[in-house]
Amino acid sequence: MEALKSGSDVLFILLGGIMVLAMHSGFAFLELGTVRQKSQVNALVKILTDFSVSTIAYFFIGYSVAYGIGFFHGAETLIQKNGYELTKFFFLLTFAAAIPAIVSGGIAERAKFNPQLAATFMIVAFIYPFYEGIAWNQAFGVQAWLKASYGAEFHDFAGSVVVHAMGGWIALPAVLLLGARHGRYTKQGGISAHPPSSIPFLALGAWILTVGWFGFNVMSAQTIENISGLVAMNSLMAMVGGTLAALVAGKNDPGFVHNGPLAGLVAVCAGSDIMHPMGALVVGGVAGGLFVMMFTLTQNRWKIDDVLGVWPLHGLCGAWGGIAAGIFGSRALGGVGGIAFMPQLIMTVLAIVIALVGSYIVYGVLKATVGLRLDPEQEYNGADLSIHNITSTPERESNW
Repeated sequence: MEALKSGSDVLFILLGGIMVLAMHSGFAFLELGTVRQKSQVNALVKILTDFSVSTIAYFFIGYSVAYGIGFFHGAETLIQKNGYELTKFFFLLTFAAAIPAIVSGGIAERAKFNPQLAATFMIVAFIYPFYEGIAWNQAFGVQAWLKASYGAEFHDFAGSVVVHAMGGWIALPAVLLLGARHGRYTKQGGISAHPPSSIPFLALGAWILTVGWFGFNVMSAQTIENISGLVAMNSLMAMVGGTLAALVAGKNDPGFVHNGPLAGLVAVCAGSDIMHPMGALVVGGVAGGLFVMMFTLTQNRWKIDDVLGVWPLHGLCGAWGGIAAGIFGSRALGGVGGIAFMPQLIMTVLAIVIALVGSYIVYGVLKATVGLRLDPEQEYNGADLSIHNITSTPERESNW
Protein backbone atom coordinates (compact mmCIF):
# COMPACT_ATOMS: atom_id res chain seq x y z
CA MET A 1 0.00 0.00 0.00
CA GLU A 2 2.90 2.38 0.76
CA ALA A 3 4.34 1.78 -2.72
CA LEU A 4 0.92 2.41 -4.26
CA LYS A 5 0.53 5.64 -2.31
CA SER A 6 3.97 6.99 -3.25
CA GLY A 7 3.43 5.97 -6.88
CA SER A 8 0.05 7.74 -6.91
CA ASP A 9 1.61 10.88 -5.40
CA VAL A 10 4.35 10.86 -8.03
CA LEU A 11 1.80 10.58 -10.84
CA PHE A 12 -0.37 13.29 -9.27
CA ILE A 13 2.39 15.86 -8.89
CA LEU A 14 3.94 14.90 -12.24
CA LEU A 15 0.66 15.64 -14.01
CA GLY A 16 0.56 18.98 -12.18
CA GLY A 17 4.09 19.76 -13.32
CA ILE A 18 3.19 18.91 -16.91
CA MET A 19 0.14 21.19 -16.78
CA VAL A 20 2.18 24.09 -15.41
CA LEU A 21 4.91 23.39 -17.98
CA ALA A 22 2.20 23.73 -20.63
CA MET A 23 1.35 27.14 -19.14
CA HIS A 24 4.74 28.38 -20.30
CA SER A 25 3.53 27.97 -23.88
CA GLY A 26 0.64 30.17 -22.78
CA PHE A 27 3.09 32.81 -21.59
CA ALA A 28 4.82 32.59 -24.98
CA PHE A 29 1.68 33.01 -27.07
CA LEU A 30 0.22 35.70 -24.82
CA GLU A 31 3.41 37.72 -25.36
CA LEU A 32 3.59 36.86 -29.07
CA GLY A 33 0.05 38.11 -29.62
CA THR A 34 0.58 41.30 -27.63
CA VAL A 35 3.92 42.55 -29.01
CA ARG A 36 4.40 44.00 -32.48
CA GLN A 37 5.04 41.60 -35.35
CA LYS A 38 8.76 42.40 -35.47
CA SER A 39 9.23 40.94 -31.96
CA GLN A 40 7.14 37.76 -32.18
CA VAL A 41 10.00 35.31 -32.72
CA ASN A 42 11.89 36.83 -29.78
CA ALA A 43 8.88 36.24 -27.52
CA LEU A 44 8.86 32.53 -28.38
CA VAL A 45 12.62 32.08 -28.00
CA LYS A 46 12.77 33.99 -24.69
CA ILE A 47 10.19 31.86 -22.89
CA LEU A 48 11.80 28.55 -23.89
CA THR A 49 15.34 29.73 -23.16
CA ASP A 50 14.36 31.37 -19.87
CA PHE A 51 12.79 28.08 -18.79
CA SER A 52 16.00 26.21 -19.60
CA VAL A 53 18.20 28.68 -17.72
CA SER A 54 15.74 28.58 -14.80
CA THR A 55 16.05 24.79 -14.66
CA ILE A 56 19.84 24.97 -14.33
CA ALA A 57 19.66 27.76 -11.72
CA TYR A 58 16.98 26.03 -9.63
CA PHE A 59 18.49 22.53 -9.87
CA PHE A 60 22.00 23.52 -8.81
CA ILE A 61 21.25 26.45 -6.45
CA GLY A 62 17.66 27.67 -6.02
CA TYR A 63 15.96 24.52 -4.75
CA SER A 64 18.66 24.10 -2.12
CA VAL A 65 18.29 27.76 -1.05
CA ALA A 66 14.53 27.31 -0.60
CA TYR A 67 14.34 23.79 0.85
CA GLY A 68 17.88 22.74 1.79
CA ILE A 69 17.63 19.75 -0.56
CA GLY A 70 20.21 19.01 -3.25
CA PHE A 71 20.54 16.29 -5.86
CA PHE A 72 24.23 15.46 -5.51
CA HIS A 73 23.49 11.83 -4.69
CA GLY A 74 23.53 8.64 -6.70
CA ALA A 75 20.46 7.81 -8.76
CA GLU A 76 19.87 4.88 -6.39
CA THR A 77 19.11 7.41 -3.63
CA LEU A 78 17.08 9.71 -5.88
CA ILE A 79 14.57 7.02 -6.87
CA GLN A 80 13.38 6.42 -3.29
CA LYS A 81 9.59 6.75 -2.89
CA ASN A 82 9.29 6.28 -6.66
CA GLY A 83 11.36 9.44 -7.16
CA TYR A 84 8.81 11.67 -5.42
CA GLU A 85 11.40 14.35 -4.52
CA LEU A 86 12.42 14.58 -8.18
CA THR A 87 8.87 15.12 -9.40
CA LYS A 88 8.27 17.60 -6.58
CA PHE A 89 11.33 19.51 -7.82
CA PHE A 90 9.92 19.47 -11.35
CA PHE A 91 6.57 20.81 -10.14
CA LEU A 92 8.14 23.60 -8.08
CA LEU A 93 10.57 24.42 -10.90
CA THR A 94 7.65 25.20 -13.19
CA PHE A 95 6.55 27.74 -10.56
CA ALA A 96 10.03 29.25 -10.23
CA ALA A 97 10.42 29.53 -14.01
CA ALA A 98 7.19 31.53 -14.14
CA ILE A 99 9.09 34.48 -12.62
CA PRO A 100 11.26 35.21 -15.72
CA ALA A 101 8.29 34.38 -17.95
CA ILE A 102 6.35 37.12 -16.17
CA VAL A 103 9.27 39.57 -16.42
CA SER A 104 9.63 38.80 -20.13
CA GLY A 105 6.23 40.30 -20.89
CA GLY A 106 7.07 43.58 -19.20
CA ILE A 107 10.42 44.16 -20.90
CA ALA A 108 9.40 42.93 -24.35
CA GLU A 109 10.61 44.44 -27.64
CA ARG A 110 13.61 46.42 -26.39
CA ALA A 111 15.63 44.24 -24.00
CA LYS A 112 18.95 42.63 -24.90
CA PHE A 113 18.84 38.85 -24.93
CA ASN A 114 21.91 37.68 -22.99
CA PRO A 115 21.63 40.15 -20.08
CA GLN A 116 18.06 38.98 -19.52
CA LEU A 117 19.27 35.36 -19.37
CA ALA A 118 21.84 36.41 -16.77
CA ALA A 119 19.09 38.14 -14.77
CA THR A 120 16.93 35.01 -15.04
CA PHE A 121 19.70 32.91 -13.54
CA MET A 122 20.25 35.26 -10.58
CA ILE A 123 16.53 35.67 -9.87
CA VAL A 124 15.70 31.94 -9.94
CA ALA A 125 18.89 30.93 -8.11
CA PHE A 126 18.73 33.45 -5.27
CA ILE A 127 15.95 36.08 -5.07
CA TYR A 128 12.84 33.95 -5.65
CA PRO A 129 13.95 30.93 -3.55
CA PHE A 130 14.99 33.22 -0.69
CA TYR A 131 11.36 34.29 -0.23
CA GLU A 132 10.02 30.86 -1.20
CA GLY A 133 11.96 29.32 1.70
CA ILE A 134 10.50 31.86 4.13
CA ALA A 135 6.92 31.32 2.96
CA TRP A 136 6.89 27.58 2.23
CA ASN A 137 9.75 26.06 4.23
CA GLN A 138 9.81 27.86 7.60
CA ALA A 139 13.13 29.62 6.81
CA PHE A 140 14.49 32.17 9.31
CA GLY A 141 11.62 31.49 11.73
CA VAL A 142 9.35 34.11 10.16
CA GLN A 143 6.33 31.81 9.96
CA ALA A 144 6.86 30.68 13.56
CA TRP A 145 7.01 34.33 14.69
CA LEU A 146 3.79 35.14 12.82
CA LYS A 147 2.01 32.19 14.43
CA ALA A 148 3.22 33.18 17.89
CA SER A 149 2.23 36.82 17.35
CA TYR A 150 -1.05 36.51 15.48
CA GLY A 151 -2.18 32.92 15.99
CA ALA A 152 -1.72 31.87 12.37
CA GLU A 153 1.01 31.51 9.78
CA PHE A 154 1.05 33.20 6.39
CA HIS A 155 -1.10 31.15 4.01
CA ASP A 156 -0.38 31.02 0.28
CA PHE A 157 -1.67 27.72 -1.05
CA ALA A 158 -0.63 28.10 -4.69
CA GLY A 159 1.48 31.22 -4.95
CA SER A 160 -0.51 34.46 -5.32
CA VAL A 161 2.31 36.14 -3.42
CA VAL A 162 5.20 33.64 -3.63
CA VAL A 163 5.01 33.38 -7.44
CA HIS A 164 2.84 36.11 -8.93
CA ALA A 165 3.41 39.09 -6.67
CA MET A 166 7.13 38.30 -6.64
CA GLY A 167 7.18 38.07 -10.44
CA GLY A 168 5.24 41.28 -10.98
CA TRP A 169 7.25 43.33 -8.50
CA ILE A 170 10.56 41.92 -9.83
CA ALA A 171 9.45 43.03 -13.30
CA LEU A 172 8.71 46.62 -12.26
CA PRO A 173 12.34 47.78 -11.71
CA ALA A 174 13.38 46.06 -14.95
CA VAL A 175 10.69 47.95 -16.87
CA LEU A 176 11.63 51.28 -15.25
CA LEU A 177 15.37 50.81 -15.81
CA LEU A 178 14.80 49.92 -19.47
CA GLY A 179 12.50 52.83 -20.23
CA ALA A 180 9.65 52.95 -22.73
CA ARG A 181 9.83 51.60 -26.27
CA HIS A 182 11.04 54.18 -28.78
CA GLY A 183 8.18 56.37 -29.97
CA ARG A 184 5.72 55.09 -27.36
CA TYR A 185 5.50 58.48 -25.61
CA THR A 186 6.36 61.85 -27.17
CA LYS A 187 7.95 64.83 -25.42
CA GLN A 188 4.77 66.77 -26.14
CA GLY A 189 2.79 64.32 -24.01
CA GLY A 190 1.32 62.26 -26.82
CA ILE A 191 0.94 58.48 -26.70
CA SER A 192 1.54 56.22 -29.68
CA ALA A 193 -0.71 53.17 -29.49
CA HIS A 194 1.00 49.83 -30.06
CA PRO A 195 -2.02 47.52 -30.48
CA PRO A 196 -1.64 43.74 -30.16
CA SER A 197 -0.23 42.14 -33.31
CA SER A 198 -2.53 39.11 -33.09
CA ILE A 199 -5.65 38.87 -30.95
CA PRO A 200 -6.05 35.15 -31.87
CA PHE A 201 -2.55 34.31 -30.58
CA LEU A 202 -3.14 36.47 -27.48
CA ALA A 203 -6.39 34.59 -26.85
CA LEU A 204 -4.67 31.23 -27.41
CA GLY A 205 -2.04 32.11 -24.81
CA ALA A 206 -4.70 33.20 -22.33
CA TRP A 207 -6.67 29.97 -22.83
CA ILE A 208 -3.59 27.77 -22.39
CA LEU A 209 -2.74 29.60 -19.17
CA THR A 210 -6.33 29.37 -17.92
CA VAL A 211 -6.58 25.62 -18.48
CA GLY A 212 -3.12 24.93 -17.05
CA TRP A 213 -3.98 26.98 -13.97
CA PHE A 214 -6.18 24.17 -12.69
CA GLY A 215 -3.02 22.10 -12.43
CA PHE A 216 -1.19 25.06 -10.92
CA ASN A 217 -3.79 25.39 -8.15
CA VAL A 218 -5.27 21.92 -7.59
CA MET A 219 -1.95 20.06 -7.75
CA SER A 220 -0.42 22.45 -5.20
CA ALA A 221 -1.82 19.93 -2.70
CA GLN A 222 1.32 17.94 -3.74
CA THR A 223 -0.11 14.63 -2.52
CA ILE A 224 -3.23 12.87 -3.71
CA GLU A 225 -4.69 12.56 -0.18
CA ASN A 226 -4.74 16.37 0.14
CA ILE A 227 -6.55 17.05 -3.14
CA SER A 228 -9.60 19.30 -2.78
CA GLY A 229 -12.48 19.95 -5.13
CA LEU A 230 -12.91 23.30 -3.37
CA VAL A 231 -9.67 24.50 -4.99
CA ALA A 232 -10.98 23.63 -8.46
CA MET A 233 -14.34 25.28 -7.81
CA ASN A 234 -12.76 28.44 -6.40
CA SER A 235 -10.38 28.65 -9.35
CA LEU A 236 -13.36 28.41 -11.70
CA MET A 237 -15.33 31.10 -9.89
CA ALA A 238 -12.37 33.50 -9.70
CA MET A 239 -11.66 32.97 -13.39
CA VAL A 240 -15.27 33.81 -14.26
CA GLY A 241 -15.34 36.82 -11.93
CA GLY A 242 -12.14 38.20 -13.42
CA THR A 243 -13.40 37.72 -16.98
CA LEU A 244 -16.74 39.46 -16.45
CA ALA A 245 -15.24 42.33 -14.46
CA ALA A 246 -12.62 42.93 -17.17
CA LEU A 247 -15.32 42.76 -19.85
CA VAL A 248 -17.30 45.52 -18.17
CA ALA A 249 -14.40 47.67 -16.97
CA GLY A 250 -12.52 47.25 -20.25
CA LYS A 251 -15.57 48.08 -22.38
CA ASN A 252 -15.42 44.88 -24.44
CA ASP A 253 -11.72 45.28 -25.30
CA PRO A 254 -10.51 41.76 -26.23
CA GLY A 255 -7.09 42.31 -24.68
CA PHE A 256 -8.67 43.08 -21.34
CA VAL A 257 -11.26 40.30 -21.66
CA HIS A 258 -8.57 37.66 -22.15
CA ASN A 259 -6.41 38.98 -19.33
CA GLY A 260 -9.40 39.09 -16.99
CA PRO A 261 -9.45 35.35 -16.20
CA LEU A 262 -5.70 35.49 -15.58
CA ALA A 263 -6.15 38.32 -13.09
CA GLY A 264 -8.83 36.36 -11.25
CA LEU A 265 -6.73 33.20 -11.16
CA VAL A 266 -3.65 35.09 -9.93
CA ALA A 267 -5.66 36.47 -7.04
CA VAL A 268 -7.33 33.23 -5.97
CA CYS A 269 -4.15 31.13 -5.76
CA ALA A 270 -3.40 32.04 -2.14
CA GLY A 271 -6.78 31.25 -0.63
CA SER A 272 -8.21 28.77 -3.14
CA ASP A 273 -8.25 26.00 -0.53
CA ILE A 274 -9.97 28.00 2.23
CA MET A 275 -12.43 30.42 0.58
CA HIS A 276 -16.11 29.89 -0.15
CA PRO A 277 -16.80 29.86 -3.92
CA MET A 278 -18.81 33.08 -3.59
CA GLY A 279 -15.81 34.68 -1.91
CA ALA A 280 -13.61 33.47 -4.77
CA LEU A 281 -16.02 35.05 -7.25
CA VAL A 282 -15.67 38.40 -5.47
CA VAL A 283 -11.87 38.10 -5.22
CA GLY A 284 -11.62 37.32 -8.94
CA GLY A 285 -14.00 40.13 -9.85
CA VAL A 286 -12.02 42.69 -7.88
CA ALA A 287 -8.81 41.47 -9.54
CA GLY A 288 -10.28 41.78 -13.04
CA GLY A 289 -11.36 45.36 -12.39
CA LEU A 290 -8.08 46.18 -10.65
CA PHE A 291 -6.08 44.99 -13.66
CA VAL A 292 -8.02 47.09 -16.17
CA MET A 293 -7.85 50.21 -14.01
CA MET A 294 -4.16 49.93 -13.14
CA PHE A 295 -3.04 48.87 -16.63
CA THR A 296 -4.72 51.96 -18.05
CA LEU A 297 -3.25 54.16 -15.32
CA THR A 298 0.33 52.90 -15.70
CA GLN A 299 0.29 53.09 -19.50
CA ASN A 300 -1.56 56.36 -20.05
CA ARG A 301 -1.09 58.46 -16.91
CA TRP A 302 2.24 57.33 -15.49
CA LYS A 303 3.70 56.46 -18.92
CA ILE A 304 5.27 53.19 -17.74
CA ASP A 305 5.68 50.97 -20.79
CA ASP A 306 4.93 47.61 -19.18
CA VAL A 307 4.07 45.88 -22.46
CA LEU A 308 1.86 43.04 -21.16
CA GLY A 309 0.86 44.81 -17.95
CA VAL A 310 2.67 42.26 -15.80
CA TRP A 311 2.99 44.59 -12.79
CA PRO A 312 -0.78 45.19 -12.48
CA LEU A 313 -1.68 41.62 -13.52
CA HIS A 314 0.78 39.65 -11.38
CA GLY A 315 2.22 42.21 -8.96
CA LEU A 316 -0.95 43.98 -7.84
CA CYS A 317 -3.47 41.16 -8.33
CA GLY A 318 -1.06 38.76 -6.59
CA ALA A 319 -0.71 41.12 -3.64
CA TRP A 320 -4.49 41.52 -3.53
CA GLY A 321 -4.85 37.74 -3.52
CA GLY A 322 -2.48 37.33 -0.59
CA ILE A 323 -4.37 39.90 1.45
CA ALA A 324 -7.78 38.65 0.28
CA ALA A 325 -7.00 35.17 1.63
CA GLY A 326 -6.85 36.74 5.09
CA ILE A 327 -10.29 38.25 4.57
CA PHE A 328 -12.36 35.72 2.60
CA GLY A 329 -10.73 32.69 4.21
CA SER A 330 -12.26 33.61 7.55
CA ARG A 331 -15.21 31.65 8.91
CA ALA A 332 -17.22 34.89 9.17
CA LEU A 333 -17.29 35.06 5.37
CA GLY A 334 -17.93 31.36 4.82
CA GLY A 335 -14.29 30.29 4.64
CA VAL A 336 -12.52 27.39 6.31
CA GLY A 337 -10.67 29.62 8.80
CA GLY A 338 -7.28 29.03 10.34
CA ILE A 339 -5.85 32.24 8.92
CA ALA A 340 -5.34 35.80 10.17
CA PHE A 341 -5.21 39.11 8.34
CA MET A 342 -1.93 40.51 9.68
CA PRO A 343 0.32 37.60 8.63
CA GLN A 344 -1.10 37.91 5.11
CA LEU A 345 -0.40 41.64 5.02
CA ILE A 346 3.09 41.43 6.56
CA MET A 347 4.30 38.65 4.26
CA THR A 348 2.84 40.33 1.18
CA VAL A 349 4.72 43.53 2.02
CA LEU A 350 7.88 41.50 2.69
CA ALA A 351 7.59 39.86 -0.74
CA ILE A 352 7.30 43.27 -2.40
CA VAL A 353 10.36 44.60 -0.56
CA ILE A 354 12.51 41.53 -1.41
CA ALA A 355 11.37 41.63 -5.05
CA LEU A 356 12.06 45.35 -5.51
CA VAL A 357 15.45 45.35 -3.76
CA GLY A 358 16.65 42.15 -5.42
CA SER A 359 15.47 43.23 -8.86
CA TYR A 360 17.03 46.70 -8.62
CA ILE A 361 20.35 45.13 -7.66
CA VAL A 362 20.33 42.54 -10.47
CA TYR A 363 19.06 44.77 -13.26
CA GLY A 364 20.91 47.84 -11.98
CA VAL A 365 24.26 46.01 -12.06
CA LEU A 366 23.53 44.61 -15.53
CA LYS A 367 22.55 48.04 -16.84
CA ALA A 368 25.74 49.60 -15.44
CA THR A 369 28.02 46.87 -16.79
CA VAL A 370 26.73 45.35 -20.04
CA GLY A 371 23.55 47.36 -20.68
CA LEU A 372 19.97 46.15 -20.80
CA ARG A 373 18.62 47.71 -23.95
CA LEU A 374 18.98 47.17 -27.68
CA ASP A 375 20.49 50.14 -29.51
CA PRO A 376 18.01 52.41 -31.39
CA GLU A 377 18.67 50.83 -34.81
CA GLN A 378 18.22 47.29 -33.44
CA GLU A 379 15.00 48.30 -31.70
CA TYR A 380 13.72 49.94 -34.89
CA ASN A 381 14.46 46.79 -36.90
CA GLY A 382 12.84 44.67 -34.20
CA ALA A 383 14.10 42.08 -31.74
CA ASP A 384 13.48 39.28 -34.25
CA LEU A 385 15.93 40.51 -36.89
CA SER A 386 18.36 42.09 -34.42
CA ILE A 387 18.72 39.06 -32.14
CA HIS A 388 17.61 36.03 -34.16
CA ASN A 389 18.24 37.17 -37.77
CA ILE A 390 14.79 36.13 -38.94
CA THR A 391 11.22 37.38 -38.67
CA SER A 392 8.01 35.47 -38.03
CA THR A 393 7.03 35.87 -41.70
CA PRO A 394 10.30 35.83 -43.71
CA GLU A 395 8.54 35.20 -47.03
CA ARG A 396 7.20 38.77 -46.82
CA GLU A 397 10.67 40.31 -46.61
CA SER A 398 11.79 42.32 -49.64
CA ASN A 399 14.91 40.20 -50.15
CA TRP A 400 13.08 36.86 -50.11
